[in-house]
Parts: sequence; C-alpha cells; structure tokens
Amino acid sequence: MTQLGQNTPLLREMTINNERAKRVAETTLEAPTETRILTISNQKGGVGKTTTAVNLAASLARKGLRVLVIDLDPQGNASTALGVEHHNGVTGSYEVLVDGTPMAEAVKQSPEHQNLFCLPATINLAGAEIDMVGFENRERVLAKSLQTYLDSQDHQIHFVFIDSPPSLGLLTVNALVAATEVLVPIQCEYYALEGVTQLMSNIDRIRRALNPELVIGGILLTMFDNRTNLSNEVAEEVRKYFPKETLNATIPRSVRLSEAPSFGQTAISYDPKNTGSLAYQEAAIELAQRGVIK
Repeated sequence: MTQLGQNTPLLREMTINNERAKRVAETTLEAPTETRILTISNQKGGVGKTTTAVNLAASLARKGLRVLVIDLDPQGNASTALGVEHHNGVTGSYEVLVDGTPMAEAVKQSPEHQNLFCLPATINLAGAEIDMVGFENRERVLAKSLQTYLDSQDHQIHFVFIDSPPSLGLLTVNALVAATEVLVPIQCEYYALEGVTQLMSNIDRIRRALNPELVIGGILLTMFDNRTNLSNEVAEEVRKYFPKETLNATIPRSVRLSEAPSFGQTAISYDPKNTGSLAYQEAAIELAQRGVIK
C-alpha cells in the first residue's frame, strides 16, 4: 500500500480507534462499595438521554459490573435498545409504580450481557402520573421499590441507570428522589445551556425537599462534531461553567449510535469499535474511575 493510501483520513481513524479499543479492553474497573444510582436527566429532549443510559450500562456490564437500567420513559426506547420485551401486557415500571408489583418480578435480563438487567417500560406508563396523584409519598414510590429490590439481591447491583422523560413531572421527580447522582447529557448545539440552569435549580429543590444526598454525578457532552466551531465553542462554555462535573470523554455524532436500537442492541454490541461506541466505553470507564463527586 502506498504511503498516500496509509495516510487517508479513514485509515487514520481506523488506526486511532484500534488503539482506543485496545486501551478500553485492557482497562479493569473496581466495583463500587455501594450501589451508584444515576438518573439521566435533561428537560430538553433529543440530547441523547436514552442512548447514554443504555450504552454506559452495557459498557460497565462488559467490564464485569452488574448493572440495572430502569426505563421510566413511556416510549420504552431503553427497553428496545436492550432487547427486552415491553409490549402491552408485559409487567414493567408501570406495575411497579402503580400496582405495587415487586421490582424483582418485573426486572428482565438483557440479551446484551449476563450482567445487564432492565426494568422495562410499556405505553401504560404514560398514565402513571395521573394514577399516582392520590398516593401518599408519591415522590418516593420508585425509591422504596428500588431499595427493596437491591436489598433482595444475592449479588450486589453496582450501577443503576434511570432513563427519565424530558420533563419535570412525577416520573422524573421519582427518578431524582431514587437516585444518588444525576448525569446530565448536553448536546453540543445552539442553546445547549438553555434549560440547564433551570435543571440545576430543580435539582437543588429536590435536594432540599426530598433527597439531600443527591449530587451531580457528571455532565456528558453529546453529539459533538469537532469539525465545527459551534461544537468546540459549546464544549468550551460547558467546561467553563462546570469544570469539575464535565467528563473528559465527549460523544460524537454517529449514525451507528442511532442505528443500533433498531436491531434491539446497544451500540456497544452492534459496533464496538465505532467512534461513538468507543466514546461511550471511555465515558463509562471515566465515570466509574472518578467515583462520586462531592
């Protein structure tokens, strides 16, 4: 092969990705002493919440950690990506929240990996907020059910990722009350920080009123395009305002990340050496290694 051929952008990217994949494969992770419960939250839609939840979860499961994904979005996209059935009639998060079904009866193992589990969401969940209005301590229903589930397990669940809807309704409040940390995906586009200030304010409200232990577990830059000034400017601005919270790993725009769920897979199993998949694997490693931010 000619020297010119060896220096094509595609070959350079393949070489770099092979090196990244090798570093990821060689990295070992220690299990946290206590279960880390992270709610993926951003009131702005389309920022990659579900993609982030399932790919971080799959990455950590592949590293030998036991991971549970709680699908709290009525669209059930996290359940789809994890290959878990969530059609009408499947017992899932609605039954856990509204009917008091023990979570252990609803959690399914994902075909992605033996260490990966999912509490699926069906379309019934769309009516959960109305059905829960009259409940006593309705903000804590998920927290109580999840704690009972974690206590009942013979083997520790190391990470829980809660995929919440893009709104601050009762489902999202339940997700924030049940969590120990919030992970905020921010899309690298115009108005990226629009709403984040409000989100931080709402997190403060939850912390004061309902969950004093809640912390910002991290901010993840998504849909990053290093070819544009805009993405770089947004990333710089986010890091300026949140220097401690923002992960070093950034998630690029990637068709493969979008394609994977249509095959009932996460990107981690669909195309593990794709740039987007590698970025999520690196983000998962960073999230696990840095521990809880105080």
